[in-house]
Formats: sequence, C-alpha cells, structure tokens
Amino acid sequence: MSLQNKVIWITGASSGIGEFLTYALAKRGAWLILSARRKNELERVKGNCPPEAQSHIKLLPLDLAQPASLALVTEAAIQLFGHVDILINNGGISQRSLAKDTSVEVDRLLMEVDYFGTVALTKFLLPHFLKRKAGHVVTVSSVMGIIGTPYRSGYAAAKHALHGFFDSLRAELWQESKNIHVTLICPGWVRTQVTFHALTGTGAPLNQMDASTDAGMAPEKFASRMIRAIEKKKREAYIGGSKELLGVYLQRFLPGLFARVVRKVSVR
Repeated sequence: MSLQNKVIWITGASSGIGEFLTYALAKRGAWLILSARRKNELERVKGNCPPEAQSHIKLLPLDLAQPASLALVTEAAIQLFGHVDILINNGGISQRSLAKDTSVEVDRLLMEVDYFGTVALTKFLLPHFLKRKAGHVVTVSSVMGIIGTPYRSGYAAAKHALHGFFDSLRAELWQESKNIHVTLICPGWVRTQVTFHALTGTGAPLNQMDASTDAGMAPEKFASRMIRAIEKKKREAYIGGSKELLGVYLQRFLPGLFARVVRKVSVR
C-alpha cells in the first residue's frame, strides 16, 4: 500500500519517533496532521520538512492527559483535510523508577497518557472509519507491552493494557469491515530524548539520557522500518535490537527462563 496522498494523523509528533516519522512520511507524499502539546515544536518539525510538502502539513495541538478535549480535537482533525486515512497513536511518556518508590499519582498519569488518551482518541475517530468503511489505527506500544523489566512498572502496565485493547478492537473490526486495520508497533531502544522526559517516582522528569537508549536504533532507521510495517498492514511489528527481541521471544516461549533472567537485569 502506498502512503502517498494518504491523510495521516500523528500524535507525539514534536520529537522522537513522531518527529522522524513526519520527515519520512512527508518525503513519501503523505498529507499530515501533526499533534503534540508544544505548538512551537510542531512548527519546528514542519519547518524541517521539504518546502514542497509543507502545504500538506497541518498542526493540531493536543494533550492526551486532557480527555475532555479529545472529542473536539478529533472533529477538528477530520475537518482539516476532510477525512483521516490513518491514525498513528505515538504520543506517550516513559518511566524510570522502582515500583516501591513510585507514587500512585505517577502510575495514574502514565495510564492516563499512554493508555486512556490513546484509547479515547481511537474511539472518537472510529465512527469516521466505520462510516467510510476504511481506516488504519497504528499504535506505538513498546517491547514493554510484551515483557516487564525493573524501573518500568507503570509504563509496562500501560503498554500491556494497549495490547489487550487493540487486540480486542482488531477482532471486533474484522466483523465490521475488512478494510479497517489495527497495527501495534513495539519499539525496542530507539535513540531519542524519551528518557529526558521519563517520569521518576515523584513525577519529576529524569533529565538525563540512559546508556541503553543512547545505544539504541537511529530514529531515521526506526521510522523507515515502521513505515514498511504500516504499508504491509502488519498486525504487530517488533522493531529493535537483538537483546530486546530476545527478551520478547524468551517471554513468549520460555517464560520461566525469562523470569530468572530479568530479575538479574539492572535496567535504568
């Protein structure tokens, strides 16, 4: 499936994976709606796109932690180009803290942004897809949606929840229309600023890069591989290095061994 001239709505487009997806999709001729909290950063990302693509890029600020605003934002997104072909749920926040040191308020915020905000936006756009009998929901989860490691309890919980919801949604939509697709993207470590914004136990940002993220996949490479998964309408795609993917397969096929291995891992 070619993405040229497709209307694609990307959340979390102001940095990281969303930013580099924007650059790659703009070069492919997609019409883009960019969303994130920081409008000035969205303007920067748009300005970095090829000049000939910028007339096909619209900015729509949103905050996934403000659920009351998301229905109106969704209507505004549809109006920008008259329809939406693909929703890429990429907005979210990470965590770096032990469960015993993490306040319940932080757990709630992680769930609000990473799970409830994503689910709400999808549900508000779903009637549009059903009316058109076509659409594609792409949700950026994580390998933490399959496994759990130290320092990621709240984050892993939210990502696991996404898998339960979108696996169920995919099965339901199959009964409604064979042309509405659901894809889960599971990144491993990608070299972005995600750890700078990751929440600590008190809710304060970590404000530093961790070694694993710094050694992760280049975001340009990740974006290219993610786009191929979208074009192929994959059900689920794991994109990362050998260590992260080994963890996924150990958890799936040798869970007892994985449990013994992961408790010895110091992941920060």
